[in-house]
Amino acid sequence: MQAKLAQLIDAAGLDIPAVQQQQLLQLVALLDKWNKAYNLTSVRDPQQMLSRHIVDSLVVLPHLQGKRFIDVGTGPGLPGLPLAIVCPDREFVLLDSLGKRIRFIRQVCHELGLKNVKAVQSRVEDYQDPTKFDGVISRAFASLSDMLTWCAHLPSAEGAFYALKGIYPEAEIAALPANYTVTDVIPLKVPDVAAERHLLIIKTRG
Repeated sequence: MQAKLAQLIDAAGLDIPAVQQQQLLQLVALLDKWNKAYNLTSVRDPQQMLSRHIVDSLVVLPHLQGKRFIDVGTGPGLPGLPLAIVCPDREFVLLDSLGKRIRFIRQVCHELGLKNVKAVQSRVEDYQDPTKFDGVISRAFASLSDMLTWCAHLPSAEGAFYALKGIYPEAEIAALPANYTVTDVIPLKVPDVAAERHLLIIKTRG
């Protein structure tokens, strides 16, 4: 597993220290263990989790701007937990409405000693944070329009939405509310994952 993760990280063009790679492996072990009881992800094979969950989360890393992020609809902490592990100097709020997912994230933070993660059980439209975010991250969470509508109150004036999508979402982009603009569309390559991946960066106009 260790050699496989190192190979995937290298193939993705990322530079991640050995200590953090060990934490990522611990995360996979905990996800595998909890998944048997709590059904947190449909991916059952820990080897597949390395590419489809860990590296799939980390490929957005070079494109994130800022220090404070919220991962909405985080599920079992994806992409928030892998990003928090490799960015200990950045702050992450991981938000989900399901208690079992938030309990898992808190357990991971406890076992891995992560101090830069706050796990919150809430619906995103109900969650208020007086300190706004540099980035609002979503992975397989909702349509772009729904995400922007539900999360409009979360980013700072200069903040951005980072939407992780599969195939290029042409229809969703066409249906964007008028006060938002797509500032960048970045095709992402995930080693050992054949499916398309795109990162959309969206900001408020003006």
